[in-house]
Amino acid sequence: MAFELPVQLVVSHDLTVSMCVALRYEADDPYAVRAVFAPLGAGGTVEWFFSRDMLAQALGEYTGRGDVYMWPASESGGDVVFVVLRSPAGSALLEFPAQGVESFLRETWSVVPSGAESSRLDLDAELTRLLAEN
Repeated sequence: MAFELPVQLVVSHDLTVSMCVALRYEADDPYAVRAVFAPLGAGGTVEWFFSRDMLAQALGEYTGRGDVYMWPASESGGDVVFVVLRSPAGSALLEFPAQGVESFLRETWSVVPSGAESSRLDLDAELTRLLAEN
């Protein structure tokens, strides 16, 4: 399933750039959310993967690990979730609409309920596939 949201790339305190992100969720990879960004003028897309549980937690509190950090906030336009993505090439601060994040998560939970992720994994098949690659 795919869900598009408008996001703001925060360049500075006074400057943001509007862009769109496609949040994607697949029952075959029940713990992950794929975020596909199409930056204006970039001529391509940028993909990030992060935990569905982390995204849900970010609606209520600061969370993160490694290259991804998230937290809720109230801005003049309403409730948002800030997301920081870091890579060796740099970092980005993004502002997601909290209501859109909640709607996306509700749809994912209708596909795979929270807490039922492990029942969707075939660990034996995954291990076989990984061992066959080596």
